[in-house]
Amino acid sequence: MTGVVYGFLRLLCNALARLLFRYRAIGRENIPRRGGVLVAANHASYLDIPLLGCGIPRRAAFLGRQDLFPGFRWLFQWLGWIPIRLDRLDREGFGKAIQLIKSGTVVVIYPEGGRTLDGRLRPGKPGLGVIVAETACPVIPAYLAGTYEALPIGASWIRCRPVRVTFGEPIDFTADAQRYSGKEFYRHVSRTVMVKIAELGHVAPPAEPLGRAEQPQTSPAAQSHNAE
Repeated sequence: MTGVVYGFLRLLCNALARLLFRYRAIGRENIPRRGGVLVAANHASYLDIPLLGCGIPRRAAFLGRQDLFPGFRWLFQWLGWIPIRLDRLDREGFGKAIQLIKSGTVVVIYPEGGRTLDGRLRPGKPGLGVIVAETACPVIPAYLAGTYEALPIGASWIRCRPVRVTFGEPIDFTADAQRYSGKEFYRHVSRTVMVKIAELGHVAPPAEPLGRAEQPQTSPAAQSHNAE
């Protein structure tokens, strides 16, 4: 029954997307026809969920923050939404995603963890790497162009702007899992995927925050000058 409802909603969203946004999906053939896979996309708008789903030729489950869809939580969970907490690594939510991928499902994640405020990409969070480490699944990078212009944060109405989603080739991290482990692997996966997403959108990759060890050192002369 859920498959029928999901299929109907997907057809409806596709029709509206083509009418309102001249919607196009490029690279659908990069999504495997069967087997568990993780689709990782940039996040700029509430429109990202339905419009990305329109481009995926299979039924997909979507990871999203737990306070979405107030009052309709049960309905969207029934359709495949996986609510997660953003203040910490949500073991229950990510565990559900891992279980679905292992059972052969497409799962969608937005590695940035939230919508961009200015349209630029933000660094990815380690949850992406956690899922890859536990499932060894391929990752399909995806870039949504135009959703920020159509419905950015704070907008009161939807603007009819062209929207395009581009799916990249699968990224296999099997070999990398032999070279990296733990948090180092999670960071490697996150950085690699965000760079690929940037390439698909022909935009600048996110700037990685400097660690304490990477912070530029201030010379004694500069310290003396600052003290004055």
